[in-house]
Amino acid sequence: MIRTHAIEKVYGKFQALFPLDLHVRKGEVFGFLGPNGAGKTTTIRMISGVLPPTRGRVEIDGLDIEHHPVEARRKIGYIPDRPYLYEKLTAREFLQFVGGLFGMGREEIRTEGDRLLQFHDLARFADRLIEGFSHGMKQRLTLSAALLHKPRLLIVDEPMVGLDPKGHRQIKDVFRQMADRGQTVFLSTHSLDVAQEVCDRLAIIRKGRIVAQGTYEEVRSDNHPNANDLEEVFLRILEEDFERPELETV
Repeated sequence: MIRTHAIEKVYGKFQALFPLDLHVRKGEVFGFLGPNGAGKTTTIRMISGVLPPTRGRVEIDGLDIEHHPVEARRKIGYIPDRPYLYEKLTAREFLQFVGGLFGMGREEIRTEGDRLLQFHDLARFADRLIEGFSHGMKQRLTLSAALLHKPRLLIVDEPMVGLDPKGHRQIKDVFRQMADRGQTVFLSTHSLDVAQEVCDRLAIIRKGRIVAQGTYEEVRSDNHPNANDLEEVFLRILEEDFERPELETV
């Protein structure tokens, strides 16, 4: 579903991302992990078509996103780390707006939008202005909007911030249900317990480079087979990486 071919990102003299190759398969939840400033959001923005790579290319379901931007983006639902909502709209109006951008019919938007609002416990707030929503409600509305057009690929940057335990469970269930239906989820999160629970495979990035990749068991076996969980593996990998000599960034 996602293939990146040696994508890089350079800002002036600073190289934020070094040649990166990823292959994310259809029907899997893929975790993309790393400390702040590692290059996660830069990578996500390039995969989603928001930011062009300096070098390399990105394919979404076989489509080069640079040469087929509209077709590729129709396959994507994207939740950025800081989503923007039009707060003077109601939840239902916002979903109508988003559905219109994807060319959905009004009846289809209404039916699917109502289903998503109900699922995310927002149905009773459907006709209220978004400006009165709590942070968690806004997160659930953002997820509803991203899922509205039934994307083949959902790209999510930190989905758990501000959610209560029920919201955590709902979102994890959504991710697994999508994968079971053959859809793909590309998930960046600091919630390592969530990543260990729901991700089929994962990659760990630091300072613009992938330092580990595979299933949780493969990453643990290849790096720290005696670790108790993903959090311990993650921290040990980063501690080791800090001890390595730095490479040139330009």
